[in-house]
Amino acid sequence: MPLPELTSLRSPRVVAAHRLAKRSFRGKERRFIAEGPQAVREAVPHLIEVYVTPEAAERHADIVAAAHTAGVPILTATAEVIAEMSDTVTPQGIVGLCRFLDTPFEDILATRPRLVAVLANVRDPGNAGTVLRCADAAGADAVVLTDASVDLYNPKAVRASAGSLFHLPVAVGVPVETVVDGLRAAGVRLLAADGAGERDLDEELDEGTMGGPTAWIFGNEAWGLPEETRALADAVVRVPIHGRAESLNLATAAAVCLYASARAQRAPAGCRSVTMS
Repeated sequence: MPLPELTSLRSPRVVAAHRLAKRSFRGKERRFIAEGPQAVREAVPHLIEVYVTPEAAERHADIVAAAHTAGVPILTATAEVIAEMSDTVTPQGIVGLCRFLDTPFEDILATRPRLVAVLANVRDPGNAGTVLRCADAAGADAVVLTDASVDLYNPKAVRASAGSLFHLPVAVGVPVETVVDGLRAAGVRLLAADGAGERDLDEELDEGTMGGPTAWIFGNEAWGLPEETRALADAVVRVPIHGRAESLNLATAAAVCLYASARAQRAPAGCRSVTMS
């Protein structure tokens, strides 16, 4: 087992990685940290360097090999050094230094997307990362974070995405009006998800209106979507509550909406043939 190459918490590499916990430094350097084997495995095409304890290098030899094959420098480090680079309480022995990977909004429009998740004023990084993961699982073509939303590269957002951050295009810092105008011009129908929506998700599915290109706009965790944003959408849709729960949290509602659209887009006639007996 090789001896750690990085042993000092004052090493320039360690200091630089630790500073990336702050958004200002991430933005200046256009770099961020991916923690843990799942994130580092998915991040290989975007890695600048990998830092790993000798024990973790043995446990995750496949990740180390993939990074080596991709020409990514790999440095062994002590557990204390990895902890200094990490945001978690119990680091897993491997972190990756990554390049920013957000996609210009215009490039997303050029692909003629069929399913998009738009996060408007979403402030909780865990929620943002989880919605990104849901969008990836539902087969969405892209995610867009408006200019009032949380930093995509916040360590909690990166962890909550469980590697999905590296799977699909994500645009950041786009004004909501620009998002709406661009997607509408690209032939995408805009649905605002809101618990007080005039339309019911079941109605949308039964009427077969969800089979075309669709973008879901999800709002702030505490106060939802402001009226001016709701007014920009083609329809404001609520997820029906059939039981006694007061409401659904943001990530759960996003999963329901995105999967409903994904199912409708894959059905021969919207979702009508599936929901009608």
